[in-house]
Amino acid sequence: MSKPLPLDGVRILDLSRILAGPSCTQLLGDLGADVIKIERPGEGDDTRKWGPPFVTGEDGADTGESAYYLCANRNKRSVAIDIAQPEGADLVRRLLAGCHVLVENFKVGGLARYGLAYEQLKEQFPSLVYCSITGFGQTGPYRDRAGYDYLAQGHGGLMSVTGAPDGEPMKVGVAIVDVMCGMYAATGILAALRHAERTGEGQQIDLALLDTQVATMINQATNYLVSGKAPPRLGNQHPNIVPYRVYQAKDGHVILAVGNDTQFRRFCQVAGLPELADDPRFATNRARVRHRAEMDALLPPVMASRTIREWVDELSALGVPCGPVNTLPDVFADPQVQARGMQVDVPHAVAAAGTVPLLGNPLHLSATPVRYEKGPPVLGQDTDAVLAERLALSADELAELRAGGVIG
Repeated sequence: MSKPLPLDGVRILDLSRILAGPSCTQLLGDLGADVIKIERPGEGDDTRKWGPPFVTGEDGADTGESAYYLCANRNKRSVAIDIAQPEGADLVRRLLAGCHVLVENFKVGGLARYGLAYEQLKEQFPSLVYCSITGFGQTGPYRDRAGYDYLAQGHGGLMSVTGAPDGEPMKVGVAIVDVMCGMYAATGILAALRHAERTGEGQQIDLALLDTQVATMINQATNYLVSGKAPPRLGNQHPNIVPYRVYQAKDGHVILAVGNDTQFRRFCQVAGLPELADDPRFATNRARVRHRAEMDALLPPVMASRTIREWVDELSALGVPCGPVNTLPDVFADPQVQARGMQVDVPHAVAAAGTVPLLGNPLHLSATPVRYEKGPPVLGQDTDAVLAERLALSADELAELRAGGVIG
């Protein structure tokens, strides 16, 4: 018999869609939680349509299951319920009786019309952990605004420090605010579950994309708070460490990330520039930051004289951080990435191969490793099974609900 996972026995009702909420519930599902994903019949999670690319079926045609949807929805069961119908909202409340957590990302007050807001549920379910994810939070002057990752990156300052100094503000190439918000949500849910376990008291977790983005500005924001000076865009350079940037090597781009003066001295030896380590302009990181322009003039031709592999091998052997700028094909061909299991194949109901390739979970727990048991479900894949299992609905009752459009 396999060992129980950390969250075995925890049941989550997932009313979220897009990325922040689903990435949170996928993480909890990887750790053993039973995640029941509630989706609107016939439509489902918005990201199901966010493609191409789509999963290819046995007939060679795309299945309508987008790669974007796949990225955040494994280890869940999909139940298609129309919560806009009173009977559908009632099914959700009945399912909640056996759940510990509800995760939702409707607009502020959006679930109240269905009787599913926290204030409407907390007396009936006093130990319920209710996690609400919105663009701007449940309070404040912007609480009613719609929010997306892109807006949060701009509003929260990330784009002001991202991009070339003489270019336009730039967003990060992935929806990093959504991902970070999902991680904060998972952390908050685990903390609230621990509290509920001790006291029997549930609570609402109020998470905002904007708050998450401001918190994610961590060192840059603190630089501003301490100095009173807004940090500029530095491209690939670091505001507090030099040299710490991308350089053009002989055959591509390489990252040099010198973190202390000892590493700088070792780098100078490898680069054939031992005199720089004793130059008062460069001998300490404080001095190097002050004389950033002079270092930027000295190092590019030196870095361009060798290949990426030469720099990486020689500097890494001496403990000086240095690495390539990989494309995604490079990433998944990398022996370290492969050794760490960062690509996994999981079951899929309609994929031609019977499985789909997904990103692995970076958590490595020695006693209770994460699971990859369920692939991302197709819309409504588990409706009948879950409603029969959790609510003891008969085949006739399910058929009646389906005929009325309450379930899909």
